[in-house]
Amino acid sequence: MGKNKIINFFSALGRSLLMPIAALAACGIVLGLTSALMKAQVQAAVPFLSQGILYFIIFTLNKISGVVFTLIPVLFAISIAFGLADEEKEIAAFAGFIGYYTFLVGSSCMINSGFMNFEALKISSILGVETLDMGAVAGMIAGIVTAILHNRYHKITFPVAIAFYGGKRFVSLVVMIAMGFVGLLAPVVWAPVSYAIDSLGGLISASGLVGVFGFGFLERLLIPTGLHHVLNGIFRTTSIGGIYNEVEGCLNIFLQFIDQVDINELAPFTIFLGQGKMPMMMFGLPAAALAIYQTSPAEKKPKVKALMIAGVAASVVSGITEPLEFSFMFVAPVLFLFHALMGGLSFMLMAAFQVIIGNTGGGLIDFLIWGVFQPGSHWYWVVIVGPFFSVIYYFVFKTYLTKKNLTIDVSDEEESESSGVSLEEKQLTQATRIIEGLGGFDNIVGKVNNCLTRLRVDVKDMSLVDETLLKKTGAMGFVRPSDTHIQVVYGPKVEGIAANVRAVLKN
Repeated sequence: MGKNKIINFFSALGRSLLMPIAALAACGIVLGLTSALMKAQVQAAVPFLSQGILYFIIFTLNKISGVVFTLIPVLFAISIAFGLADEEKEIAAFAGFIGYYTFLVGSSCMINSGFMNFEALKISSILGVETLDMGAVAGMIAGIVTAILHNRYHKITFPVAIAFYGGKRFVSLVVMIAMGFVGLLAPVVWAPVSYAIDSLGGLISASGLVGVFGFGFLERLLIPTGLHHVLNGIFRTTSIGGIYNEVEGCLNIFLQFIDQVDINELAPFTIFLGQGKMPMMMFGLPAAALAIYQTSPAEKKPKVKALMIAGVAASVVSGITEPLEFSFMFVAPVLFLFHALMGGLSFMLMAAFQVIIGNTGGGLIDFLIWGVFQPGSHWYWVVIVGPFFSVIYYFVFKTYLTKKNLTIDVSDEEESESSGVSLEEKQLTQATRIIEGLGGFDNIVGKVNNCLTRLRVDVKDMSLVDETLLKKTGAMGFVRPSDTHIQVVYGPKVEGIAANVRAVLKN
């Protein structure tokens, strides 16, 4: 049971970290495009970009999209509190912000107390408070503590005289007290903790290409558990991913300094970002999809083709790979291990060839905006290396699937052609069938959540889950991190599916 709780916690934490990271990635696209348009080389080639109102619009969008990267700790505090809360999530999110701000004030009070010498610590002005700067770690701590306290006390009741302060109102009070204490304690304990984290980052950096390969391999290998979001979040927002001019985290560094320093200065940090995924996502997986289609039985080919086309489009354009990965992950785990190794190789080769393409996606959008449109990014290595990945993936997948006589499992259900059924009715029917596949209304515990590609559901009895029925609703794969939690992979369309399921459950 303890193991299940730990896995559930980290799975939920990964989902919570994904919310602000997704916002950063979206803002990064705007920042990258406007940054490219403001480059001297681009404006010299297209002079009207530097004129009047058009330049003002580009400049404004650049500044607006860039400001979000200064708010990562508070975004983490809010999103983690929201994501880890069992109920009344909006109350937890509100308390998460209060907790983070109380932490800042508590740390400031200790630093200015004169009890100890804190000159060795990094002190910054954060949200108007001169305080200990722990970066994203402070936001993570605030979010986790807030969620724990919220889940424990949001239904507490008091005697009539003070009943007003019970329940969800008490959450903010107890969070303020707890995070104030944590804030007072943080300057005392942070120095050795910070040193240990920085040392780990230094060790990874010193390991060179071997470390980059290990990161890329692990990043793919963790896909089935969803914990790759945690790994990415740590590298992107803490000193483990690097430190540059007192800014921590490879993503933070890249996006904050892309317009301020020579792009070559950022090469040590983009090695953990989107560039490492591009040969694998844009070339390798599409070739694997072709091999999967060609080795499928004739009667399955039409549906396999539809699945592969959707998966390739998501992988190439936006860097969302799970629809393809889950199509072979459990049918041919050896191929998934090969894929993880190729992921490590992809990261390593891009680092070895000094490619400098940031952001998080790894698809065509990031390739164009952060690669082709950025002078000095060495984007052409992606195009040079990519075809070799295509050949290797195609040969390995086709050979293995043919030799083992394996085929990708697809639903045998025929599509309904009833034109009299509206889109809304189809969506509600699908949601109802998903609930049935999950064991029915009574088997679902708490709120149905989702990440970028997965429906995440807590259930009372896992034996009641009907995978065959869920596959007929479009499910591409399943992950069971514990005996009471299931993740159903639907791909990029999952957000709408989750909303429909929640609507049916509510009614």
